[in-house]
Amino acid sequence: MSSSDFRQIAIRTDSGKAERLFRAAVSAFCSLTRPSRREIGQLEDLTLPLFGDVSVESRRYVAAALSECEYAPAGLVRRLCEEPVDIAAPLLIRSRAVSDIDLIALIGRHGLPHARAIARRKDLNPTIADLIRALERPTLVRVREPDVSVAPADKAAAAAADKAAPVSTQAASEELTRERATGIAAENARRRLRSMMRTGEQAAGPNADPFSGADTYVKLRETALTGNAAFFQTALADALDIDFSIARSLTANQNYASLLAALRSLDLSEDRAFLITVAVYPTQFPHPQAIRTFLDRYRLLHRDVAQDKVRLWKAETLSRVVRDAAPANSDTRTASNSDDAAASSGLRASLRK
Repeated sequence: MSSSDFRQIAIRTDSGKAERLFRAAVSAFCSLTRPSRREIGQLEDLTLPLFGDVSVESRRYVAAALSECEYAPAGLVRRLCEEPVDIAAPLLIRSRAVSDIDLIALIGRHGLPHARAIARRKDLNPTIADLIRALERPTLVRVREPDVSVAPADKAAAAAADKAAPVSTQAASEELTRERATGIAAENARRRLRSMMRTGEQAAGPNADPFSGADTYVKLRETALTGNAAFFQTALADALDIDFSIARSLTANQNYASLLAALRSLDLSEDRAFLITVAVYPTQFPHPQAIRTFLDRYRLLHRDVAQDKVRLWKAETLSRVVRDAAPANSDTRTASNSDDAAASSGLRASLRK
């Protein structure tokens, strides 16, 4: 498509302008044999602002076109992958712009519909395939024991029930064995997923800020994922060097604003901060827009501002230490004052003599 075609689209003012521009930009990009980084960035800059103004059909068309594109813009692909599976499916099945870590996150956010599409990828990571199989396995329903208080209708029914009992017992035993095996397989899959996440973090290690050391992040992440608030609050207090009660108050709010400042002061990357926050506040992210809001707030929060808040929390910790020590000091001062008063009264008495 030539530049004159784009100009013709741009000068139109009818309601379909965004639709045509969205489709035409992606079509022109897909025709490039080997786009440059600049061209990839230009496509994202052009299409992402239009995303909310285009129809489902246009999103479906663009997702299908980019799924065959070897150098698809990662930001636009991730945005499309957050759409319902009837739009995102081509990208989930074929796109090379979606990494294993992205696939795991998508399964976690969207569940079985996205997982089933991802399962159709060629050369799918075996760990992700195991995770999807664990999700696909239906919940096993246990056979209820018959109520002993209810007598059988007749002897024939009782005899039939007695004959069926060994079979039912054997089936229940096999069912329990399968259930245990499923639990073991799921736990092994989770263990391998954690290993994959750590491998991804180590790959980004050389560019990481030493202030946000791996030990601090790992402690915060692992304690947050336990679901035990006290464990995470203790790790947060250690990381920020603040009192435990203050760390507890940071996660006791209805929103994550205080926690966001704490994580920003540690200079954690956006994905690390989000993983911790969603583990502590899972109900705050019911849809992709909530995730985008978090990322926008995290990017706009300057680290110096966040560190100023941490200094205030540390000052509050220090003031509490002083207040706790105040009774002992006041007792000492009182005793000292009493001794001084007694000495002065004795001196006055001697002078009178």
